[in-house]
Amino acid sequence: MEIPSLNAILAFLAVGGGFLFIRWRLNPLSRIPTVGGPSIPGLSILSTVNFLRNSKDLLVQGYEKYQGSTFKVALLDQWLVIVSGSELVDEVRKRPELSLATFLEDIFQMKHTLGPDALGDNFHVPIIRDQLTRSLGSALPEVIEELSIALPQCIPGTSSDWVSVNVSHVSQKLITRASSRIFVGQPLCRNEDYLKIALDFTMDVVNDRLTMSKMPDFLRTPVMSWTSSTRRSVARSIPLLKPIIDQRKALMEEYGADWTDKPKDVLQWVLDEAVPRNLSDERVAMRLHLVNFAAIHTSSNSLVHALYDLGAFPEYIQPIRDEIESIVAVDGWTKEGISKMSKLDSLLRESQRIHGISLISVTRKAMADVTLRDGTFLPKGTCVAAATWATHYDEGNFEKAAAFDAFRFSRMREAPGQGTKHQFVHTSVEYIPFGHGAHACPGRFFASNEIKAVLAFLLVNYDIQFEPGQSRPDNIFIAENILPNHDAKMLFRRRGTLELH
Repeated sequence: MEIPSLNAILAFLAVGGGFLFIRWRLNPLSRIPTVGGPSIPGLSILSTVNFLRNSKDLLVQGYEKYQGSTFKVALLDQWLVIVSGSELVDEVRKRPELSLATFLEDIFQMKHTLGPDALGDNFHVPIIRDQLTRSLGSALPEVIEELSIALPQCIPGTSSDWVSVNVSHVSQKLITRASSRIFVGQPLCRNEDYLKIALDFTMDVVNDRLTMSKMPDFLRTPVMSWTSSTRRSVARSIPLLKPIIDQRKALMEEYGADWTDKPKDVLQWVLDEAVPRNLSDERVAMRLHLVNFAAIHTSSNSLVHALYDLGAFPEYIQPIRDEIESIVAVDGWTKEGISKMSKLDSLLRESQRIHGISLISVTRKAMADVTLRDGTFLPKGTCVAAATWATHYDEGNFEKAAAFDAFRFSRMREAPGQGTKHQFVHTSVEYIPFGHGAHACPGRFFASNEIKAVLAFLLVNYDIQFEPGQSRPDNIFIAENILPNHDAKMLFRRRGTLELH
């Protein structure tokens, strides 16, 4: 057999490389400026590595350089087009050809890890948006009761002792306990095995996504059917959930619409939709974990950011605590009382603005060819987003944008007609941590009340501070993700002014 000569091999590589280069030059995305490195085939891996390491700086650089237009950055397996400026953010959230659901499916590849119906029949979304939000009044006392039990377990000590606590671990435990009380009720909300599965599920999805990014699409379904950490977590939760599911199904069949003391939790609302659809227990568990996926890590990270901010700016603690205690004295631990805590609300909104959980928001995927108002052409299949961090640090959007000001938004709410506009849950083209418009995060109302309840309960029951000489730990940026430092500790001390109850 004749061995190809070196010249023949080089010629073949040259022709192949030329073909890829021409194909890329004909791709409309090649006309969109790249930030972070080259975009030509083969060398674009350098842009991917640069974005993984320096995402925040690259997004700010692109936002400032291409204000009012677009640029692109390289993800692991695709390009992401970033829009800069409020007009384009508003256009992206309005265009019907740009789909949030399809973007989420594309990013997390849930059809391969959880099955094709994970996002195809997303009946869990109205459960979060409508039923969970409407239940806040009755849910809040249960959250407080769960916190009164969980707090002494997570933060031991007396009123005379300072105890050093890992802030991230405590926040995750408190949010998981509080969320699970509303999602699955007692006694499962206190089962350590179930709580660990609920907490780990998000990382399982992320790890599966990283695994799939390294393989072609046709291999993803067969490989994930055997190796998916996400599916294993769902399977591990079945023995814990099944006795409750079986009991509730029996009661649903026995009483039907006359079941007067029917539980008002996410598990029951999922069953109300799943039973008529004849979904298996595995699919019920999967829907429940999808709600966990959307709720637990985002809320716990937001709580960590807020605690770090109070440690860095302790002058805000007492005014917020005074507000909480005065309102609780009149309204108790109620939804109405929590809604009146404007200083606490402002702290959380400012903490989210300054830090947040993601460098991008208002994420969409083009379901058809789209031409934006600046002339940018997005071919079908293109992923597009807005730069959250850069938007929030834009001096045109916020005065002294780089400065942390916990009461920035409570002062703004004092102006006539501004009472609701600057609440934690309110979105706009300038404030986009929850997205914006009709597809803004449907669970933000529950998350806001839960985080406020946890933080308020902490502040009236504990003094908090950094250890002497310690400063706020730096955030960690990995691609589009913002993570608070998960190793840092703070000092907590029980206060004697209010009994846990």
